Amino acid sequence: MRFQFALTLQAIWTGMCHAAMQHYPAAWGHYDVCKSQVYSDEGLTWDYMACQPEAADMTQFLKVSLDPPNITCGDPPETYCALENPYMCNNECDANTEELAHPPQLMFDIEGRNPTTFWQSTTWKKYPKALLVNITLSWNKTIELTDDIVITFESGRPEQMVLEKSLDYGRTWQPYQFYATDCLDAFTMEPKTVQDLSQHTLLDIICTEDYSRGYVWKYDKTVRFEIKDRFALFAGPRLHNMASLYGQLDTTKNLRDFFTITDLRIRLLRPATGATVVDESSLSRYFYAISDIKVQGRCKCNLHANSCVFDKEKLSCECEHNTTGPDCGRCKRSYQGRAWSAGSYLPIPKGTANICVPNNIGPVIRPNVSSLGVANRKEARVCDNELLRCQNGGECVSNRCSCPASHTGLLCEKPRCESELGGCKGPESGQASLRPPSLCSVLTLLLAGVALWRETPRRAAAL
Repeated sequence: MRFQFALTLQAIWTGMCHAAMQHYPAAWGHYDVCKSQVYSDEGLTWDYMACQPEAADMTQFLKVSLDPPNITCGDPPETYCALENPYMCNNECDANTEELAHPPQLMFDIEGRNPTTFWQSTTWKKYPKALLVNITLSWNKTIELTDDIVITFESGRPEQMVLEKSLDYGRTWQPYQFYATDCLDAFTMEPKTVQDLSQHTLLDIICTEDYSRGYVWKYDKTVRFEIKDRFALFAGPRLHNMASLYGQLDTTKNLRDFFTITDLRIRLLRPATGATVVDESSLSRYFYAISDIKVQGRCKCNLHANSCVFDKEKLSCECEHNTTGPDCGRCKRSYQGRAWSAGSYLPIPKGTANICVPNNIGPVIRPNVSSLGVANRKEARVCDNELLRCQNGGECVSNRCSCPASHTGLLCEKPRCESELGGCKGPESGQASLRPPSLCSVLTLLLAGVALWRETPRRAAAL
């Protein structure tokens, strides 16, 4: 019985001491925690980490606009034919009939419905004038892309198309990628694929024929902008080495900006024709129709937030680290003790939070960055009665701890006797250590007591 009790205590002791030493999971890469309370030699403190929201389907938060505005079919109602069969013209588009309408919202509804829902343009009835459509997706928020952009067409993939991005809410635009059946003819560009890119040419804008050439009505429907293939140039083919990618994103602003957007624009320049020559006797075969658009990403919060909320038709980061703003892009008014800085992915696995610190705190909290880029933890030991509280009876006055006579330190975490001759247990101090024993110490004493308890009957019998 005594032996079982001792084993139980030993198991508790081992588990509790191990838990006290290991504050973070072994796995890395999510950056989903912004701060954590930890025990150290100096007591209970906050440990700050770089953090970011989880990736999500960003199409649920966007606004879509079309140019020209009246390009959607159905007003007035019109009949259109199947591209693969010019004699199959029994399809109708009517904006005033729900079952026959094809509004832009159907590009983002739930997939898998039968029949398939999709947005559709008017037909190419004004040929040879070009059938041009701009589809703009706006978030009114900076977004970081985390997966491929995928556009699914129901009318055959366009023969000419450009995907563009904006970083300034649609004021200026840059091309992401060109798509054509013949890149040289359409855009005077040599055709390439993402597999032709390298780490040094990743930011190059290419024209690809992969998603336009070779018309097959029933099977070739998707057009992609390959985000993960570009990630793989740094992280490996299965994205196992994300540390390398995060390191590049951390140190190369152009690379970081390449995967960051506020808006996307799909420029449709020429519809699928299924042939080299347009059949002018059957122009109702030619139009654009999109059943789905996928954009996977996360709110950009500069590594200062792990959640993003959608309120009043607007996305905004729930900022931590004493930061504020839609992207956590500035310090709170009373936390401008040093210039704002974005968080850092490095070093793996926790990154560097680069928190904003209170005003008028003097030189004590100036960042002391080690060779690994980790800010010295002392910079965060400032009281604010919200995140960091004074210990051992101290009071927070003007963001500084006013300590009792028995303690000192930034958070009153150090017994004053430690600085006296002999320390807190020395003969000159006149007092015992004021630090309470740790849980590991208490359990160790219990185990020693159990061992002594088991040994006492044996010694009595021997006498």
